[in-house]
Amino acid sequence: MNIRAELAKFLNLCFVFSSAYMFWQTYSIIADTHSPIVVVLSGSMEPAFQRGDILFLWNRNQYSKVGDIVVYEVEDKQIPIVHRVLREHHSTKNNGKQLLLTKGDNNAGNDIPLYAGKKTYLAKNTDIVGTVKGYFPQLGYVTIWVAENKYAKFALLGFLAITSLLGDE
Repeated sequence: MNIRAELAKFLNLCFVFSSAYMFWQTYSIIADTHSPIVVVLSGSMEPAFQRGDILFLWNRNQYSKVGDIVVYEVEDKQIPIVHRVLREHHSTKNNGKQLLLTKGDNNAGNDIPLYAGKKTYLAKNTDIVGTVKGYFPQLGYVTIWVAENKYAKFALLGFLAITSLLGDE
């Protein structure tokens, strides 16, 4: 066992993870959102987006239009919700801030029951994570599998560790 070679493998693995993290942070700054890439977790937006699609978000637009697909998070929950803007208006009380009503394409009703604190609208500047600007179909199933299977995280990490330690490069 050559300690120098093993250390080089470990540093290579660290480089891969730090590069992915730097890409994520750079894209977060460019897109002006804390979560620039999300995975569709349900079928509420079918046929536009399927479960497992990876979405790329952009949050630098000042206003959202009716028909835009936005991602929002409900207070105290970390699950992103991907739905279409059904209605928008500007509040006269709060310096004209934009308020949005959303609905999933495959849902019967609007999202008011999902909003926290008995809200009737989402505030564009505080509740919206971003507007969908692009996607990769079905690529996010790996993250869904890892999130839904309690042993998948350990299996994936173990597989990565073994392949990085046993690989020649």
